Amino acid sequence: MSSEKFESLEDDLNLLIDNLKSCERNLSNSSGEERKSLLRKVEKKLEEANLTLHELESEAKLAPVNYRTQMLGKIRHYRNDIEHYSRIMKRGYNAGAGGVDNSGFDREERLESSNRAKLLQGHQSLQRATESIARSHQIAAETDQIGVEIIDELGQQRETLVKTRDRLTETDANLVKSRQILKGMLRRMMTDKMILGVFILIELACLGGVIYWKFFS
Repeated sequence: MSSEKFESLEDDLNLLIDNLKSCERNLSNSSGEERKSLLRKVEKKLEEANLTLHELESEAKLAPVNYRTQMLGKIRHYRNDIEHYSRIMKRGYNAGAGGVDNSGFDREERLESSNRAKLLQGHQSLQRATESIARSHQIAAETDQIGVEIIDELGQQRETLVKTRDRLTETDANLVKSRQILKGMLRRMMTDKMILGVFILIELACLGGVIYWKFFS
């Protein structure tokens, strides 16, 4: 149901959470340097878990809608686990604050924590840039698809216009032929009228000749 990368990140996060559970069990029976070492280990694992969780969120945002809801449900569950172990780590540092300075860190630990924070910030910036590029690629692909559809539609419209033009050309040719036929019929009609008129004149002349011959000769 999810991408291979999402499943791989999920496996990594489950492994980190298992390590945090193990550290939680050992913290109750530790003290002194051992406790400080366990707390540093918990802190590192939490940072790795937060990085992995952030990557899971990025994958879920890019997933299809029908998978995204289930992915986000898993992510909420993992976030609750991570927040649980974050509270345990804070309680552990507060419990051991009497043997160290107020923050529970010596100078080297603070420097290491600062470097890890910078690394996390850089990773998050890189992840945001990657998401932005992925969204840009998605928009470009959608735009390309729209362009292809528009070109196809224009091609269909051009084909329709060509057919319409051909039909109009054919209709115009038929009209020319019809006009020529009508002109021919009109000429024949005029010729017939002229011939009929001549016949009438001849008949009238003959009739006049007959009348003249009977009455005046």
